Amino acid sequence: MLDISTFTDKSIKQILTSLKDKHEVTVSIPGGGMLHIEKDIPYLVVYRKKENDPGLLRIAKSEASYLIIGNKDFDLYKDLLFEVSNILSAHFNTYMILEIYSGEPQSNAFVIKGPEDKLSSSLAVFKKELESLNNVYSGLYLQAQIKNTHKRHPEGELPLMEVERAKLSGSVIVSLEIPPVFRDETGALYPVFFRGFRDYLIPAIHKFVYDFIRVQSSFEIPSYNALGTKYLKEKVFEIDKKLAEIESSYQFLWLVSPANIKEIKQTFFESNYEKLLDYHYRLLPIDPDVLKRELFNLKIEEVDDPAMSYLFREKREELDQQITMLNERGTKNFFYNSIRLYKGVERNLCEEAQALLTKVDEVQNNGPQDLIDSKGFSALARKEFDYFREQDENFKSRVHIRNDVNIMMVSQGELFIPEDYKMNRKESLALIQHEVGTHVLTYHNGSRQPLQQMKSGLADYDPLQEGLAVMAEYLVDGLTPNRLRTLAGRVVAGDALMEGADFKEIFHLLVKDYGFSAFRSFNITSRMLQGGGFLKDIIYLKGLVDLRKYLMEGGDYESLLSGKFGIKHTKIIKELTDRRILKPGALRPSYLLTENVTEKINLIREGLPLSQMITTT
Repeated sequence: MLDISTFTDKSIKQILTSLKDKHEVTVSIPGGGMLHIEKDIPYLVVYRKKENDPGLLRIAKSEASYLIIGNKDFDLYKDLLFEVSNILSAHFNTYMILEIYSGEPQSNAFVIKGPEDKLSSSLAVFKKELESLNNVYSGLYLQAQIKNTHKRHPEGELPLMEVERAKLSGSVIVSLEIPPVFRDETGALYPVFFRGFRDYLIPAIHKFVYDFIRVQSSFEIPSYNALGTKYLKEKVFEIDKKLAEIESSYQFLWLVSPANIKEIKQTFFESNYEKLLDYHYRLLPIDPDVLKRELFNLKIEEVDDPAMSYLFREKREELDQQITMLNERGTKNFFYNSIRLYKGVERNLCEEAQALLTKVDEVQNNGPQDLIDSKGFSALARKEFDYFREQDENFKSRVHIRNDVNIMMVSQGELFIPEDYKMNRKESLALIQHEVGTHVLTYHNGSRQPLQQMKSGLADYDPLQEGLAVMAEYLVDGLTPNRLRTLAGRVVAGDALMEGADFKEIFHLLVKDYGFSAFRSFNITSRMLQGGGFLKDIIYLKGLVDLRKYLMEGGDYESLLSGKFGIKHTKIIKELTDRRILKPGALRPSYLLTENVTEKINLIREGLPLSQMITTT
């Protein structure tokens, strides 16, 4: 930050020199002023600092480029604004100056002051976007009006720049009067409503400026998303790092899975499916109370970047739920929180699962099989790891063979294999792409992003992760009937659990009503009942259903591998990518090189039913 002791013509020259040399400039100006500019942004938001005007300063500072005018030296601010406009308009062929200010306390109207005769389409876009706020917040009845006037400053204030001088600088001045509906009659903010109001207003401004640049200039901007800040503030990275540290201080799936699963399984089968041992869990490496205190000490409410504020608030809520669940393992409350975390079993998903179990029969493997054990699978995984290292020398993940895990899992980018693991070799090749080609790969790709949340996972990232992982099985011709039935069986088991069924009831439901073998039924049921009732396994089929719908609607496939996030985040990921905060993934999975992969994806786009994604050879 450039901190000038006195605001003079000389200091203006200092600022301009810095602006020519750097992509980002932040200047603290005596008297409460501040200039923050990103050179790739074709507009500047201006706000005149006032007493008892909460909210407006935060709106201005949410922008990539802004000027806060302090309480003295107004003529120098005018000179600074002229010179900045003069420099940047040469780069963009034009430059937008947008002044924002508060309307009267009881106002319910946005007032746009600008040259309607010259910017008719852009101002119409602005008006439409502002009025559509009513679709989000019913009962506000906000209006937006355009005033075609040369006086584009607040009543009782001096203009920022006379129209003729603005023409000389190559800039266009527009002002926006904002109705202060986000605060009460005393001036106090409604904090939650203000955050939503601001998060909607900022994109409306970006859409207006994008249309202005598109119509008035030959300068190319990929989308209105690219008008957001490209340089996140240090506070954002501090919170991102702390959230990742909190999540990495415990391994959620590891801690909710039973440590004595082998004994449970052996006893259950030896007793002819009658005796069920209690689940025993590993000791918690963390104190939930301390961890929650750290979580809620994070000042996420001070993050003014709308996209990052939204992602952080989502993640804090998810971590809060997980930490609560760790403290409630083995209780009914664990199950109730599991419903909250994984959103329960929706009726359409249950019907999809039941239909699959009706259409797809379980395949009995009675003949000799080409099986591999844990060491053989480990060798396959290491081969895939070598392929990753060829693409990125920073790839560091390892394989662990353990006798205290009951399922194959990836945790924090590391692959864990049960010691007694045995599987058909063909199915193993599919599982490699599930665990390594998806989970390990997206962890590494996320670790190469500037935001640590992209490797640990944005809130509710699991369904897309598992949807991608199962899709990878299909793309390598490894999605077998039994595998797809297992995913459907998990949903049916989850639905039965929601209806109050216990372990034995769910086990026998799968065997008698849906034709599962005792072995598969136990695996499905034991996973569903861990912790006290754990609905995570429903997300495999849910994720596949959601991913299929996304592809049928024309969504891009490979961009989903750039880190760990959900289908619902694709727009915000695109925004952050357009803003050059995020980047494409460092690794590509080997299955994208397999024969006919594009044709297979196109079949999904054309509506291939899930029951026809299986391989029977």
